[in-house]
Amino acid sequence: MIYPYDSEAQTRWDRGELQVQLNAPNNPRPIGFCDGSAEDIAELRAIAEAEGAEEFKLHKRQLKSGRAIWTLGGE
Repeated sequence: MIYPYDSEAQTRWDRGELQVQLNAPNNPRPIGFCDGSAEDIAELRAIAEAEGAEEFKLHKRQLKSGRAIWTLGGE
């Protein structure tokens, strides 16, 4: 499930309850968070297609903590 950025979702990320932070290129604030499941990727792909993206790009960076940061549209 995708959790849009808000103070509650940020707190859950800070506590380690959410495994993936979703970022947009050149934006210092996250756009949301998720658990990193295949369903999350499918939901992100569907959102991108609904917004008219020609292709779906997702750059994944693994953190030492075991969590990850995904940049949408990143290279």
